[in-house]
Amino acid sequence: MTKQRIAIDMDEVMADPVSRFLEWYERDHGIALKLDQLHGKKVYQIVSEEHREIVLRYPHEVNFFKDLKVMADSQEVIRRLSEKYEIFVASAAMEFQHSLFDKHVWLQTHFDFIPWKNYVFCGAKTIIHADFLIDDHAYNFQDFTGEGILFTALHNVHETGYRRVNNWREVAELFL
Repeated sequence: MTKQRIAIDMDEVMADPVSRFLEWYERDHGIALKLDQLHGKKVYQIVSEEHREIVLRYPHEVNFFKDLKVMADSQEVIRRLSEKYEIFVASAAMEFQHSLFDKHVWLQTHFDFIPWKNYVFCGAKTIIHADFLIDDHAYNFQDFTGEGILFTALHNVHETGYRRVNNWREVAELFL
């Protein structure tokens, strides 16, 4: 019997780049931003106009994606999912010049049970052929042929129209 496929986005689903944005912003400007300020917004939307371009450049810098925190419960749940489903990691890693290597190493470090052949580093996720795509950006579901599952992130709290999971425990309840 063929296993169903689940494609999983990395940033704000498996890995936590928001903490890196906040860390680097405080490092560069001495201003500690709070998570509650991000409700319905991205970091660049809450900083002053003169800092916006700097924040938008962060993911283009060397080491931005290196050593990101792992999202709570993701390792355990994805390991359990991999026993029942074929798991692919689908990341738009091509958008940021220096992210590809760091994301590859990060996956090997934190999710060594996912084979490297199941890493899909792409531009558009329309190339993905899976039964489900767990992602924090609803626009990735527009031309996706399977079912999009919206993983709650601070920036997407107002997004509607998709099945939503708020954390990895809810992913486990949905699929296991």
